[in-house]
Amino acid sequence: MEFFRIKKDIPFMRHALVFNLVSALTFVASIFFLWHQGLHLSVEFTGGTVMEVSYQKAADLEGVRKTMQGLGFADFQVQSFGRAQDVMINLPLQKNMTSTQQSEQVMKALNTQDAGVQLKRVEFVGPQVGEELAHDGLMALGMVVLGVMIYLAFRFEWKYAVAAIIANLHDVVIILGFFAFFQWEFSLSVLAAVLAVLGYSVNESVIIFDRIRENFRKLRRASVTEVVDHAITSTISRTIITHGCTQMMVLSMLLFGGPTLHYFAVALTIGILFGIYSSVFVAAAVAIWLGIKREDLIKNVKDVKEKGDADGAVV
Repeated sequence: MEFFRIKKDIPFMRHALVFNLVSALTFVASIFFLWHQGLHLSVEFTGGTVMEVSYQKAADLEGVRKTMQGLGFADFQVQSFGRAQDVMINLPLQKNMTSTQQSEQVMKALNTQDAGVQLKRVEFVGPQVGEELAHDGLMALGMVVLGVMIYLAFRFEWKYAVAAIIANLHDVVIILGFFAFFQWEFSLSVLAAVLAVLGYSVNESVIIFDRIRENFRKLRRASVTEVVDHAITSTISRTIITHGCTQMMVLSMLLFGGPTLHYFAVALTIGILFGIYSSVFVAAAVAIWLGIKREDLIKNVKDVKEKGDADGAVV
């Protein structure tokens, strides 16, 4: 399916060096902010108090958030839990106040607004649990990267696997860099978005690599750069359709999903935009610099050519 078709190839690789310098600067800046400022971790990672409260009717989440702000809590999460009447509240650790004291203070304020609210559960999440979640999250990220590399190495060739992983890690680090620079809250939902971006971004690279392999068979006299430019140009319509539809869905979560989905949607938005960019100007360019050639994807190209010459066929 195509909305349009570009007849003349766009020389993407002619400007690859300039764009990759921009990518390198952005990547280094992201690393700097991650090292200098670090991530603003949520309660799931740092520990705190988890409360579940229940209302007799649908809960007013915005009203609950205003109540938490009125109590002086800066970093907290309020979200629906199961039914519309149930609410989960995550509160950060506070000095000179126990988890029980926090819950009593919150329930007193909530009862002032609605006498029918009931406390269902209170739990204290210690820092050790947060460290375990951070460790498990990094392990999941590493396993995804390793799995993608193995998949691409089998499907294409090791040079393409390395190029795709560099592009994907480029996207992930830049997402984390944005969160470190603006000190946006990094929660488990944001971690899920980062893992989703890894799988989503590699899909675009696979599409372009597939077209490169196809063009190596069709465009026998074209140079590697010309083959790559043609592959990218011929997939632009598909890229616009796919990423445009995905971004429409993510944008709806960003605008109407409320605070619970806000940073999840922000991470996906950054990942989608940089995923398109990295697939073209990072993955393809790195693959060229690693020395991809026709023989990498078409192992028997010499034998096919000799057979074609012997049969008098045009290969």
